[in-house]
Amino acid sequence: MSDKITEVQESALHAIDEAKTLDDLNNVKIQYLGKKGLIQGLMQEMRTLPREEKPAFGQKVNACKQEVTAVLEKKQQELEAAATAAKLEAEKLDITLPGDKVRLGTMHPLIMIQQEIEDLFLGMGYKIAEGPEVEQDYYNFELANIPKDHPARDMQDTFYIDPNTLLRTHTTAMQMRELEKAKGKTPIKLICPGKVYRRDDDDATHSHQFMQCEGLVVGENVTLADLKGTLEFMANRLFGEGRTIRFRPSYFPFTEPSVEVDVSCPFCNGKGCSVCKGSGWIEILGAGMVHPHVLEMNGFDPEKCSGFAFGVGLERVAMLKYGINDIRNFYTNDVRFLKTFDRFD
Repeated sequence: MSDKITEVQESALHAIDEAKTLDDLNNVKIQYLGKKGLIQGLMQEMRTLPREEKPAFGQKVNACKQEVTAVLEKKQQELEAAATAAKLEAEKLDITLPGDKVRLGTMHPLIMIQQEIEDLFLGMGYKIAEGPEVEQDYYNFELANIPKDHPARDMQDTFYIDPNTLLRTHTTAMQMRELEKAKGKTPIKLICPGKVYRRDDDDATHSHQFMQCEGLVVGENVTLADLKGTLEFMANRLFGEGRTIRFRPSYFPFTEPSVEVDVSCPFCNGKGCSVCKGSGWIEILGAGMVHPHVLEMNGFDPEKCSGFAFGVGLERVAMLKYGINDIRNFYTNDVRFLKTFDRFD
């Protein structure tokens, strides 16, 4: 019987040594140490032995069981460590590699321009005014010195909802609302960015909807020189340092005098190129001194205060600044176009 114990022990140790995986080792454990295993089977054979041989036999079986259990546990620790190392190797990350780019989207170029202009004027103490896109004729035209029979209404082909309600044709309507709120009190310094609408045939340079940003300053001793200095500062911030501007006489119902404003071409520094059509200048906005009648209608004394106003098309600025040749790109939602402004690239 002693030889049989030795044979079972050697067989168990060999099976443990040959086990390559934890599953293999578990099968060995069941085969030799399970309730119906070979070592437990040896204990059952003690029934057939004489009484005097049973203690010695039981001690040898227990010693065999302890030896096999110890070796098996050591082997189990080795296989578990190997399995953990293999898993770590398989899941290893190279932290020197660049991470996957998360597509977070990007700012629309018109919003980028709008925020750039807002930051510029907030830094000069202006406030940002807001107003409805569905506007009343009274604010859009009447208070801006454009009565119903005024020929200037032909310059702005309007989307009317009813005879007194329309989609605003310019953000001047917001200026009129702010002047009305002020009730004759100065100073006033504000800009009015927003979307406007006009009946127009869409093409590369025209759209039935576009974005404007108008500015308004009203106070004592506000002059045309203040307007020029403000616009020259804006031109240098938007198109790069070294820009100069020039005024050309024009006409707007709500300003007198009125001017068209050109900026020296940022692409050729005024030498003449295809962008400026050889002139060295690019028209960017309209401006002027607030018409005395507009001040009077809104409760201001034109003898005591004056003001200037200007309006710039954001599409116009974006097209010049980013080299865009078709205004429709801003509104077609082409992801390929928008991705060119991805700040995260």
